[in-house]
Amino acid sequence: MHFTIKMMAACAALACAGAAFAQSGQTVKIAMIEGLSGPMGPVGTNQLKSWQYVAEHLNAAENPAGIKFEVVPMDSKSSPQEALNLLKSAVDQGIRYVAQGNGSNVGVPLSDAVGKSNERNPGKEVVYINYAAVDPALTNEKCNYWHFRFDADLTSFMKDQKDIHKVYLVNQNYSHGHQVAKYFKEGIERNRPDVKIVGEDYVALGQVKDFAPYVAKIKAAGADTLVTGSWGQDFTLLVKAMNDAGLAIPIYAYYAGVTGTPTALSQGKIAEVYQIAYNHSNYTGRMGELTKGFKAQYNDDFYTFSVYNGLVALSDAMAKTKSTDPVKVAKALEGLRFEGFNGETQIRATDHQSQLGMWISKWQKIDAKNSYNLENTGYTFAPVKYLEPYIASTPTSCQMKRPS
Repeated sequence: MHFTIKMMAACAALACAGAAFAQSGQTVKIAMIEGLSGPMGPVGTNQLKSWQYVAEHLNAAENPAGIKFEVVPMDSKSSPQEALNLLKSAVDQGIRYVAQGNGSNVGVPLSDAVGKSNERNPGKEVVYINYAAVDPALTNEKCNYWHFRFDADLTSFMKDQKDIHKVYLVNQNYSHGHQVAKYFKEGIERNRPDVKIVGEDYVALGQVKDFAPYVAKIKAAGADTLVTGSWGQDFTLLVKAMNDAGLAIPIYAYYAGVTGTPTALSQGKIAEVYQIAYNHSNYTGRMGELTKGFKAQYNDDFYTFSVYNGLVALSDAMAKTKSTDPVKVAKALEGLRFEGFNGETQIRATDHQSQLGMWISKWQKIDAKNSYNLENTGYTFAPVKYLEPYIASTPTSCQMKRPS
């Protein structure tokens, strides 16, 4: 009898041990629903490579669950409707994690569709990993339990720049562009009421080929500073038009290091360019290793560090729950603290916004201290100032509806 009980206890212990490590070596698919073709295709393609590279190179500490992440590319062509069709396809294929970032015009409806799909299909829940769509609505009035944002929230960063007097705003004509303008105007009015906004334009996302008319308006307005939240082709073509017109006023931007823009900057005389982002070009340590390894493999720049945080957080949550079930993983992600690329990072439980510090970095020629060569231009974004997460954090009005 005692022997039987001991055998049963031993078997139970083995079963528990098996359950604890059931996910080790398991493959988890992540559907990357992104614009991989069209005007913004080069950015999406870079980020696809980023997801795949990081997934392949996570070490044991970064991947405590021992998961093999397989990133499945799905080209939305930057279309919201196509993205929703691809979400349905991913669910039908049994994929339970989706990633998207380029464009809140896609991110907002995708988040809503994920929530509705999960309500209609219990047992087929999906977690949405948002690595770049920064519309504040996603973590405020349109917050969704199944959505987790690993990019930073918008913040103000120009109050201490005393040379700014006349600002021109150029942004893309969708939710993100309007939010950049809104937040900037609110911040400047509060912190620098002496600054005058002398002009404001919105451009159709990925549609404008000639930015010369916009540059002419900036010059005519007498602006001494340009502020933009634009990215990809739109920012690159704007810089090229500034170069052609000989307009070399300072630029303050969120995405100056994104594919194509560093090359355009290096071909002109715009010396003062500041980028506000959760990272910069010259990390050392682990992120320096990944950045250099990515460059060696693809001859391209790794700049979407939120991909790293997304994968590390997923593995950490899976290790804690001993499961890859998205229902359990989503619960574990709420309030999760993990070691991100800027040190300890937390996913705020109230709205699922990662609490990230922010870097102000400046465009300059590479030197001994800042040697990372962006797009092989001989230039880099060197760190100037770091804003701790508690400073960069923004409040939330999210009233999240959680599943019962």
